[in-house]
Amino acid sequence: MTTTTASVFRLPDLGEGLTEAALVQWLVQVGDEISTDQAVAEVETAKSVVELPSPFAGTVTALHGQVGETIAVGAPVLEVSSPAASSPHEGSPSAPEGSPPTHGGSTPTHEGSRNAGSAGVESVLSDPSWEGADGAGDKPGAAEKEAYRAEERAGGADTKGADAGGSGNVLIGYGTTERSSSGRRRARAVPRSQTPAPVASAPVAHAPAPPAAKAAPHRTVAVRSPLVRRLARDLGVDVHTITGTGSDGAITRGDVLRAAVDGAVDGVAAPVASAVSPSDALAVTSREKLSPLRKAVSAKLTRSRSEIPEATVWVDVDATRLWQLRAEMASEGERAPSLTALVARFTVLALAEYPLLASRLSDDADEVLSFDGINLGVAADTDRGLLVPVIARAHELSIGELDAQLRELADAARSGRMPPERLRGSTFTLNNYGSLGVDGSAAIINHPDVAILGIGRMIERPWVVDGEIVARRIAQLSLVFDHRVCDGGYAAGFLRRVVELIEHPLHAYRRI
Repeated sequence: MTTTTASVFRLPDLGEGLTEAALVQWLVQVGDEISTDQAVAEVETAKSVVELPSPFAGTVTALHGQVGETIAVGAPVLEVSSPAASSPHEGSPSAPEGSPPTHGGSTPTHEGSRNAGSAGVESVLSDPSWEGADGAGDKPGAAEKEAYRAEERAGGADTKGADAGGSGNVLIGYGTTERSSSGRRRARAVPRSQTPAPVASAPVAHAPAPPAAKAAPHRTVAVRSPLVRRLARDLGVDVHTITGTGSDGAITRGDVLRAAVDGAVDGVAAPVASAVSPSDALAVTSREKLSPLRKAVSAKLTRSRSEIPEATVWVDVDATRLWQLRAEMASEGERAPSLTALVARFTVLALAEYPLLASRLSDDADEVLSFDGINLGVAADTDRGLLVPVIARAHELSIGELDAQLRELADAARSGRMPPERLRGSTFTLNNYGSLGVDGSAAIINHPDVAILGIGRMIERPWVVDGEIVARRIAQLSLVFDHRVCDGGYAAGFLRRVVELIEHPLHAYRRI
């Protein structure tokens, strides 16, 4: 005789220091029979899109998460039921009421019920962008998280935190888990109160009531939820002017929205919003969390702007000859190299003469680190966001090899299949924003590089040649560089060298 056991597949550690992933699509549905190592979902990390193989075989009984949601490492992904050999105790009389459950099906089912019932609250509480109780941007403490759960259970927000089955599998406190002597996990709840507990150990029922808020000249505002606090700040609403309608007088999201609308109708702006325009009082219609990739890009660009004192030089280049001769640079029967591949090769040649622009600064910005070659990063615009795949040792490659690698990397980046190791290690970045239909841009350096070269579109413009105005293919080059590494003269010398190679491609071709 066999029984059925339930197994919970949790999001594994995906490596590279990643702590979460966004669900791209489910590859299975509830009721499907799956085998071990079968791909069950596609998830997007800060590096790439990967498939999740299931460590269990059996029937899918539950899927945790909707497409687009973020799943933290360790959170449940799906549940699988599978046959298990009967235990020696099967068929014996039922265990007496109150005895601990067996480890077979009840414990995983409880685990799944608890996670499914509190998924909405837990996913919000784990958001690192939440503010703490002091509004300073820290993560909420255990007490604040439990207070938010209390408000959710009292109807102060829109998420549901209770177990619909009424089986008692309800998350009643936020805290850590311990293991009992039998090996099962049990929750250790965190106190609900946000204030320290009284020193006296008198029963709660006989504890003196707190002093009335009206006795204080400026009452304490019961804003339990950091989301509510943030919403009030975004709408310019002073929470001290709001009467809460939530549990224990807590101010809810609805209270803040009503106060914002009433203030707009009455023409009375809150004190903190008196200097802003009326459009700042518009209600928020939607919120969309940043994807893991967008978070990674945001963190990197923010670091670049905050740490690097950058400067920009730019110049217009006559690319007419390069445009005309490109088709002749391919061997018979081969495809002509792309303009990006040609400019990449010219860039590598110029960097050999100006190597500081392909160096790095040490972490303490006290030393310049030079390398024995160039790892060329090439910015790629994708549906998922900006990626910078890297061509290793680009100085050793011919134009044909550069062109082949550029096409391969572009396809992999746009399909979301870029291996993480191909997204790190660059020493210089090339950005062909002309492919986006723009002429110029002051790009942000791809940290920890110290420079980035941008290329605008090559279009016909009036140009003076031998005293006459003629139509020529003109493009703008812009170089953004770290002013700590070199000065403007050095950067301008590099840029002029790239211009010479583009304007005289036959001279450069002999060196290729």
